[in-house]
Amino acid sequence: MSTDNTDDAGAVLVEDFEDRPIRERIAENPRPAAIWALGFAALVAVQFGAIAGVLVNSIPWGTLLGPFPPIPGSGSVNAAGQWVADLPTLLSRELVPNEGYYVPGEGWQETFLGLSPALAWAFRVVLVYAYAAAFVAWIWYAYVLFRRHYRYADWTPRDDVVARLRTHRWGQFGLVIVLAFVVMALFAPVLATAPLEQNIVDPYSNTIEYYDNGAGEVVETTAGDANRESASRGGDSNVGPMSYDNYDRFHPLGTMPSGQDLFTFMVFGARVSLLIGLLSLAISSVAAAALALFGAYYKGKLDLSFVLISDSVQAMPRLLLLVLLSVVLANTWIGGLYSGAVVLALIFGATGWPALWRAVRGPALQVADREWIDAARSYGQASTTTMRRHMLPYILGYLLIYASMTLGGIIVGVAGLSFLGLGVDSPTPEWGRAINAGQDYVTTSSWHISLMPGIFIVLVVTAFNALGDGIRDAIDPQSDGGGDADEAAAGGTGA
Repeated sequence: MSTDNTDDAGAVLVEDFEDRPIRERIAENPRPAAIWALGFAALVAVQFGAIAGVLVNSIPWGTLLGPFPPIPGSGSVNAAGQWVADLPTLLSRELVPNEGYYVPGEGWQETFLGLSPALAWAFRVVLVYAYAAAFVAWIWYAYVLFRRHYRYADWTPRDDVVARLRTHRWGQFGLVIVLAFVVMALFAPVLATAPLEQNIVDPYSNTIEYYDNGAGEVVETTAGDANRESASRGGDSNVGPMSYDNYDRFHPLGTMPSGQDLFTFMVFGARVSLLIGLLSLAISSVAAAALALFGAYYKGKLDLSFVLISDSVQAMPRLLLLVLLSVVLANTWIGGLYSGAVVLALIFGATGWPALWRAVRGPALQVADREWIDAARSYGQASTTTMRRHMLPYILGYLLIYASMTLGGIIVGVAGLSFLGLGVDSPTPEWGRAINAGQDYVTTSSWHISLMPGIFIVLVVTAFNALGDGIRDAIDPQSDGGGDADEAAAGGTGA
């Protein structure tokens, strides 16, 4: 009898624990969460100045707020923000400098610990990716702590999803490359071999020092003049991958026809590609999910109208629309954001949602016919609440799968437009424009100008597709053989 009472009490305790919010569970056992929070705060603190620098310097607040009246006291706020952005950080060019010059008999000067620029730059790259790996591991540790201390169930379907993804080598390959790409974009100023302003944006207003063998002393010149003398244009005029120019500057991927460092161009171009991809994907995903849920819930004429709108959007010539809107919006305040990158993201998002909508429409129609949806209706639950609580979680997995695959296509599309001169405007770096700059030198000694960006694009796009495959197989193991996921997507496009 006592055993039965114990079991009943235990069941009640588990049920009560399940119903309690996560904050109450943490309040009951705060130690694991507090330890994790302290570690997370430490990881953020060592890079807090760099994070603030992205918000203060990378985002063009003046352009964004240009159409609006000035905010009182904004000058003090900007000054405070710049002060925060100037705080020292663990990972910075100043801590591990790689720009210096070689003096015969004395060695390398003004580099980290007197190392060569190549070794100093490589050490900084290792530090950046070690920090990123620690950050990702700490985020994963949060999930482990939650499962161990704050989750009511010993097992959930999510555990099987994680277990399948941990053995999916193709998906893991995609995840590693995608994370490396994201880190490249986020830490571009630190990973770059030269500062953006000095090497690309305004080289003739920045100076560098080098040892002049003819004069026998250290002299100064503008970065623009040094770039002009370090241009890669085939033949004898070439600075290839993993080599130095005549000004003791190391170039991991060589230089461009303008003499700019190709690796610096690539890492800052990754920022532009990631911004356009994520912003356009966010627009497409929100529109696709909302239309799929409302169409599946109400069906009938509303769903049919969404079908007609989707067909109309897909019937429009996307390339011509991109060219037209880019020209029309070029001289507006929104056209000046990131040299037209935001305009591209908005156009890709506004024209890309039909593909995602058709991918999730089938699953949305399936879940709308479930018994629990009818039960929610009979109990008088609001339609938006039913969609948010009972339908949206069901289609999120499908949305994540197709969104990860779509992101690679957006990166290819942006690179293709930039290659044709229709994408991001100069001097903002973009991978497609680097390929365009080197197309005349493919068969010369300066082959690296087009080949390296092309390899980056192929690798990143393949990684996003591989990650999508891994997520699909982890969420639905039958999908590998053309199971439910593919049938649901086909039902969504064919209905």
